[in-house]
Amino acid sequence: MKYLYLLALCCVLPFTSCAATTENEAPVAKRVKPGIEVLRDRGFEELKGLRVGLVTNPSGVDSQLKSTIDILHEAPEVNLVALYGPEHGVRGDAYAGDKVTDFVDPKTGLPVYSLYGATRKPTPEMLNGIDVMVYDIQDVGVRSYTYISTLGLVMEACGAKGIKVVVLDRPNPLGGNKIEGCYVEQPYYSFVSQYKIPYVYGLTVGEFAKLINEEGLNRGQKGNQEPAKCELTVIPMEGWTRDMVYEDTGLPWVLPSPNIPFKETPMYYAAAGLCGELYGYLNIGIGYTLPFQVFGSTWIDPNKLQAKLESYNIPGVSFRTIYFKPFSGGQAKQLVKGVQYFFTDYEKARITETQFYVMQAVTELYPDKKAFEIVNGVGLLDKVCGTDYVKIEFSKRYKVADILEYWRKDEESFRALSQKYHLY
Repeated sequence: MKYLYLLALCCVLPFTSCAATTENEAPVAKRVKPGIEVLRDRGFEELKGLRVGLVTNPSGVDSQLKSTIDILHEAPEVNLVALYGPEHGVRGDAYAGDKVTDFVDPKTGLPVYSLYGATRKPTPEMLNGIDVMVYDIQDVGVRSYTYISTLGLVMEACGAKGIKVVVLDRPNPLGGNKIEGCYVEQPYYSFVSQYKIPYVYGLTVGEFAKLINEEGLNRGQKGNQEPAKCELTVIPMEGWTRDMVYEDTGLPWVLPSPNIPFKETPMYYAAAGLCGELYGYLNIGIGYTLPFQVFGSTWIDPNKLQAKLESYNIPGVSFRTIYFKPFSGGQAKQLVKGVQYFFTDYEKARITETQFYVMQAVTELYPDKKAFEIVNGVGLLDKVCGTDYVKIEFSKRYKVADILEYWRKDEESFRALSQKYHLY
């Protein structure tokens, strides 16, 4: 697996330059083929003769950036009849948290039903006239990212009506081996923690669909019910292996939501997103060019923060000082000072724990700036963590050591369970 900092030169080259041009050049790894291309290569066999619905967003594209909407709409073998929009919408025209409304897609003339408005689960009426539902969205491999919640609710609704579900698989940008965080517990199931899985779960979206379809892990908030199964088909990728992060796939990155602009951002989302739920505590780069890649505030001495963090010798993570003025948000146009962090050894790094070490360091340097004392409420933190244990125990001393055993307690049991559903 290549590390992020080795890719700097490649970032300035056009995507087509990946192909070797002379016989003396080293061979280049084959590009991963996403599920939509495998489906097309098969002649859309799984969709022939059926009325097709599609759940997607702008990240649903082939390697040449052609939308899955257009691919299915133009294919003579496919009868695409309706589109379904998750958070941010089918065409990506809704910002984070904005309601998505029903409308007619101007390019195809197809009806678009919102799954992030009045309902987050398709109603029976929305599914009328559908024989098979296709799902094609690039995910980030983190439990709190809402697209997997949408997928599970779509599978439930389709299962209840006898509608087939076809998931077009895509890479997990965190790779297939990284598993971190505890399970969701009662009463913290929500749309940002809908399944009894770790915070970082190490599965592709197709593998995840197979897992919840068989295990019923989305039933934890509703008691010990049987899984709401659907007739599920996963169209696997070709060429993907579990040690690959997104940069290894050779695929272009299309941001699946506004604050996930780069192929590396999912790693940083996992490492700073929990801290980001403490609104008004630390700036994590939202509203600037480095979303989730920084920790700072107007009152921080960046040199002291960097020195404190480096003193912890956190495996696989390094820090540098940074100064910036956000374009938007609560500290817009103010000078924010802090640290930018890098995963210098991704395999060794415990990415989700980075934010807890930052909170510990800030508290040691600024005892009057304890996160849970200066923030009014904790926002979505308990729901996103899937438990209130992190907040309760960490707030006693602000020591990472106090929560590590609990945060890690479910990882190995999930690793054993999830291996049954590996496709790669």
